[in-house]
Amino acid sequence: MFETLTGFLDRTSLSPHGICLLWRPELIWTHVASDAIIALAYFTIPVALGVFVTRRRDIVFGWMFWAFALFILACGTTHLFEIWTLWVPDYALEAAVKVITAAASIVTAILLWVLLPRALALPSPAQLRGANAALEARIRERDAALDALRKAYAERDRAEEMLRQTQKMEAIGSLTGGVAHDFNNLLGVVISNLDRIERFLPAESGAQRSLRGAMDGAERAAVLVQKMLAFARRQPLQAAPVEPNRLIHDLGELLRGALDTAEPPKMDLAPDLWSVRVDANQLENALLNLAVNARDAMTGSGRVVIRSRNVPAAEAARIPGLGPVDHVAIGVEDSGSGMSAEVMARAFEPFFTTKAVGEGTGLGLSQVFGFAKQSDGHAEIVSRPGFGTTVWLYLPRDRTGVSSSAPDAEPARTSPAARLGFA
Repeated sequence: MFETLTGFLDRTSLSPHGICLLWRPELIWTHVASDAIIALAYFTIPVALGVFVTRRRDIVFGWMFWAFALFILACGTTHLFEIWTLWVPDYALEAAVKVITAAASIVTAILLWVLLPRALALPSPAQLRGANAALEARIRERDAALDALRKAYAERDRAEEMLRQTQKMEAIGSLTGGVAHDFNNLLGVVISNLDRIERFLPAESGAQRSLRGAMDGAERAAVLVQKMLAFARRQPLQAAPVEPNRLIHDLGELLRGALDTAEPPKMDLAPDLWSVRVDANQLENALLNLAVNARDAMTGSGRVVIRSRNVPAAEAARIPGLGPVDHVAIGVEDSGSGMSAEVMARAFEPFFTTKAVGEGTGLGLSQVFGFAKQSDGHAEIVSRPGFGTTVWLYLPRDRTGVSSSAPDAEPARTSPAARLGFA
């Protein structure tokens, strides 16, 4: 065995390749240069493959790159031996390297053919781009669905909050209406009896003056009760077709007096405003209440604008509290301090006020709200701290015809009880 190996490696009887080339320099150096360049190229390829596989550990069949690198390295070594054997006849070592190269080439070829079906099954760049595009489209659809779901949840929460607010206002209205109704009946008895007593007392007696004071107090209480009934939607209304712009113009002097300013409120009224069917006196009272609130909110100086506009059914359907019916919107805007969200949530509640004790009853906005609801409309507050407040009255459009801005004057009544509605 040892003798066979020794004989295989024996090179004493062998001649280098240079002899075959007759030691001609141009042939020898042509072979040297070519084999050196090929060997250098072969040796750089495994290095590049090794760096690539090391940095891209996500590559499928990465181990196949290492097998291919080994095969290329063996091929480069055979070219180095081609140079070496030009001068040194180490053909046995060259043969051993070629055996290793042959084995590596066979293994690499077999593995390539085995892995070919699996490699062909891998997606192409175009397929990957298509898959990415489809995935991005699904992500966009999912995001759109999530946005729609969030909007639906927000809308549901808003609807639930509106329902809770409506239920709260209905409960407060029922309680207020019941108390006011009973108190109204008691006041009717008190005022009627005071009226009878007044008729039998001498006009200049001290008792007459005391009775007059009691009557004034009872009448103020009756007015307060009427405001409570307005919030509870139990006040008697005399609805008739009304032109809102005409009513607002006729109310100009009273509005200026309510604002207590030399400058009248600015009018921004739609020229083609529809008519509404409401109680004109109650609408006047509502606008005066809003003017007083605007004055108090501005603390001295500011700007008040009275606006009106038509609200078609499609727009009305998008406003909470309104149905898909034509409405007329009347707004009183001030440049005051505005309201916080907490104050706006309770502004229409009876007896709720941010004024100091004794400066207000807290029934002005509640009366406006009750009048709007009893007229099949709605009232809305738009405000932000530091940016003023606008209170909008939404009243259904009248389609029966148009009359004057205010109803005919009522006939004179002969007693306080009749004047306040108790007779």
